[in-house]
Amino acid sequence: MREHLKKREQVRDITREVIQTFGSLQPKLEHFATIPLPDRASVIKILDDLLEVIYPGYFGKKYVESTNIEYYVGDLLDSIYARLTQETYRSIRPECRNADDACDHCHALAEDQSLLFLRKLSGLRLRLADDVRAAFDGDPAAKSIDEVIFAYPAIFAISIYRLAHELNLQRIPLLPRIMTEHAHSVTGIDIHPGATIGSGFFIDHGTGVVIGETTVIGNRVKLYQGVTLGALSFAMDEQGHIVRGSKRHPTIEDDVVIYAGATILGGSTVIGQGSIIGGNVWLTRSVPPYTRVIISAPELVIDSK
Repeated sequence: MREHLKKREQVRDITREVIQTFGSLQPKLEHFATIPLPDRASVIKILDDLLEVIYPGYFGKKYVESTNIEYYVGDLLDSIYARLTQETYRSIRPECRNADDACDHCHALAEDQSLLFLRKLSGLRLRLADDVRAAFDGDPAAKSIDEVIFAYPAIFAISIYRLAHELNLQRIPLLPRIMTEHAHSVTGIDIHPGATIGSGFFIDHGTGVVIGETTVIGNRVKLYQGVTLGALSFAMDEQGHIVRGSKRHPTIEDDVVIYAGATILGGSTVIGQGSIIGGNVWLTRSVPPYTRVIISAPELVIDSK
């Protein structure tokens, strides 16, 4: 019993040591406020329900009667609207100067922004139909549209990206990045919500793909696993801080194919329409339209033992 009490006292000592770090670190690692930040689990549940609206019968409830679909989707959207409004409020409230515990202006703004987002769902379904078709047409291993929607990690990641991108365009903080990082953790595909991606986009296999914030991708572009569309370097200001907001990532024009392991860097790098970039290519300069870029075949050394 005495030994147990000594260990409990050690835990209390550790607690005091941890508490002493609160408020003393730069940057701060704690958020103490009457209004909490967005709840990650709630945001992910909203995503799950949005995918059910976009792909009814595939995500969420597996059997939906067509005669009841309006009531079913209506109830789902009512619930999404309420929860999205709450999480949007939590995301924008910290930037408000109103010192009151609650802010009517922020709540009204959250409602307006949630409605604006939900109005985009019909258009998003049209765009995602093009992505699903691109996946089916671009992969000879695909046996059906059902398989593409159910099983392809790229469709999951691209769907979440397109939802998050719209919130990013609305300048809603935190939520878009929570969404795309959830897709990243599930699929290994890292698409920043600020990237601009055209229709008919497909990522074959997908794992290890990185698409940076200021990347611009045209229509009918196909990437393979391990492709990086990244920044070449970061501009610094006079104080040595990163200059934010500049174009740091490449532009990929229409009908480009980029094979596995290719790395394309730089905000001024443009891959021209119809070009093919071979596997493991490293590019930091632009390529004219309808160009094929490959690396020389490496010399193999095979030792027999």
